[in-house]
Amino acid sequence: MNIYDKINDLTAALKVNPEVVAFRDAANAIKDDEQKTKILEDFRQVQIAAYHESVEQGKVSEETTQKMQSFATVIQTTPEINDYLQAEIKFSMLFEDMMKSINEAVGVDVIGAGQ
Repeated sequence: MNIYDKINDLTAALKVNPEVVAFRDAANAIKDDEQKTKILEDFRQVQIAAYHESVEQGKVSEETTQKMQSFATVIQTTPEINDYLQAEIKFSMLFEDMMKSINEAVGVDVIGAGQ
């Protein structure tokens, strides 16, 4: 068995996988739209802030919570961003499963999956 042949099989399967296709299409739908890209970048920053507050303070501040709620409204009313985030979640689950399988095959916790 040639491992590189199997890698090529995997990449071919990924190219047509519904989760990958949906994620790629959703990403392409917004990549050239500066406004939507900026909304996503700003949303990510608020997500990171909320995570840090949660870890460091045990709770998310009222200000950050309000920002998250504002972004939720924008995301719900912007189909392309909503589609992107939904596709990203599904792709992330697929990617995580793949990485866990690779980690198990290697037999060493190389990706921190055991944490």
